[in-house]
Amino acid sequence: MAELFSPEWMQAFGERWNAEPELADALAKIHFSSVIGYGFTDAPTPTGVMAIVDGRVTCAGPYKGQVLNWDLRATPQHWQDWITKGLNMMGLSMAYMTRKLQFRVGDYTAMIKDPRMAAPFIKSFAAMSKV
Repeated sequence: MAELFSPEWMQAFGERWNAEPELADALAKIHFSSVIGYGFTDAPTPTGVMAIVDGRVTCAGPYKGQVLNWDLRATPQHWQDWITKGLNMMGLSMAYMTRKLQFRVGDYTAMIKDPRMAAPFIKSFAAMSKV
């Protein structure tokens, strides 16, 4: 398995994302387009990034200074726990409140209040588990 958020891992994650109807199709319905960075709390920048246009990943790979709409950070252990065990709405809320999952860019409150975005966000962790 490729290292978490490596270019190869991000490419595989993007493919899994696009293959998940409850993720890609759900976000396409609301014309969700964003650039999302993924990385670790101790790093100054994210490690990997994905560009999403109308719900579908169009580019996935290393972070190279792209302007981000979302920048998600956690420790390697927390990422691994969520990938292995999954994450539900309660777990997501706890991870956010305890700062285990940090949104360095992006509006967590607005996202979590909109079920059209919150449910696919949870599904993104299920897609990660299949990489």
